Amino acid sequence: MLRTVAVGSSILVQGIFVKTLPDGRMTVQVDGETYSGRPVSRNA
Repeated sequence: MLRTVAVGSSILVQGIFVKTLPDGRMTVQVDGETYSGRPVSRNA
């Protein structure tokens, strides 16, 4: 499932969902790289 996370104040990354971290952040994978950030709401 594709998900979008905010890595910085103006950087968004969309990739394959990997896991949700205990602090509420989400991890996604793009081309073998993993990125963690705050999940972007579907209503945005």
